[in-house]
Amino acid sequence: MTETTHMQTPPPGDGAKPRSPEYRLAANALHGLRQDLFHDAFAYRPLARMRVDGPLTRRLPRHLREYAAWTPHAVISTAALFTLLMAAVDNEGAAVLLGPLAVLPILLTMLRPVGAFWLSMAATPVSQVFGSSMDGYPWLPASFACHLTVLTVVAIRTRPRTAGYMWAITAAYAFVVDVVFGPGYYYPDDTAPMVVFSALILLVVAVWHTRKEARQEVTAQQNVTAQERSRRALLEERTTIARELHDVVAHHMSVVAIQAEAAPYRVENPPPELERAFATIRENAVAALTELRRVLGVVRAEDYEAPDAPQPTLADLDGLLANVRDAGLAVEKAVTGAVRELPPGVELSAYRIVQEALSNSLRHAPGASARVEIGYVLGGLGLRIVNGPPPAPALVKPSPGAGHGITGMRERVSMLNGEMTAGRTDDGGYEVAVFLPVTTITEDGS
Repeated sequence: MTETTHMQTPPPGDGAKPRSPEYRLAANALHGLRQDLFHDAFAYRPLARMRVDGPLTRRLPRHLREYAAWTPHAVISTAALFTLLMAAVDNEGAAVLLGPLAVLPILLTMLRPVGAFWLSMAATPVSQVFGSSMDGYPWLPASFACHLTVLTVVAIRTRPRTAGYMWAITAAYAFVVDVVFGPGYYYPDDTAPMVVFSALILLVVAVWHTRKEARQEVTAQQNVTAQERSRRALLEERTTIARELHDVVAHHMSVVAIQAEAAPYRVENPPPELERAFATIRENAVAALTELRRVLGVVRAEDYEAPDAPQPTLADLDGLLANVRDAGLAVEKAVTGAVRELPPGVELSAYRIVQEALSNSLRHAPGASARVEIGYVLGGLGLRIVNGPPPAPALVKPSPGAGHGITGMRERVSMLNGEMTAGRTDDGGYEVAVFLPVTTITEDGS
């Protein structure tokens, strides 16, 4: 019995050993370090002016807001001046050299932040060599303040990962200098203060960055939610309008089909041409009804049931006003022009607009009075629903909703190619004005 061993040959290009998680972590860290601190280290990134729409700055006069926008630049310049004074006091003999070394890195943070960090790191040993003060090692007092300021400003202007790399390089530099050279007996070692203070400051800045990003994400999510809510309200209102139109148009098309089918039997010995004409009318009405149900019927919900009663018209407006009066809204109606029957879509839309406007009056202005004006004009129908201010505005509670009211009115008006305005009145009330055009049909059908 022979045992055969099959050796699996690795596929081409896959001969390298898989990298360990530690190796990948170190490689990613080195890549991030090179990307953040070496790639375009001296890129020009000017410090933007501060926004003046905050809770404090918006209270300032207009001419002071322009100056308040330069607050970050003023703070950085003040810190640079402070380090310049420290360098001049501690190093009287070398102030001409050490002064700029303590000032330039801080000022450079306003233009090239990462480059300012490297300049501060390079200025630290130079200041130590040429400085006449023996109060600090490996950072002199002015260099200590300069580097700590640079770390803070650059951390604020960059992301937390970059600040972490800068802190690691700073700590590594301090420990290497301590190990290789070692402080003398007259040099107090400020490695621990630099590492601890910078770590605390960078931690606070990282928390601030995290909080800022979280706040921005929340704001963005709120905007998306508001847009989705508005879009959903619009779609729901369009669905409601489509359902009502389906009911109205389907009813009338059914009547046309029935009348066209029964018309030839009402005439004794009708001519064949008349019978064919009525048959064509009935076929077209049935086809239109089928197509209407196919297109508009898809907007019905599964649990939606068509109303048994006909859709309301302006003739039913008195009943609506009676119900509103029973709910506590004092409303009066005024009709101008010759009252006439309008197309079903116009009648239904007008009724719904008045209904929604009065509902808004009850909800947002309880206790106020309202007035409904209906104007029958030659080119269409005019509506004006206006309510006065609430008697006690301080007692009116906010009424959150999905925004169906005004949205639904505008959709109905837009569907009929009408015009609508809605807004506050001078006395604190609210007014909705609508014009719905109605095409005039002459006797010859044109």
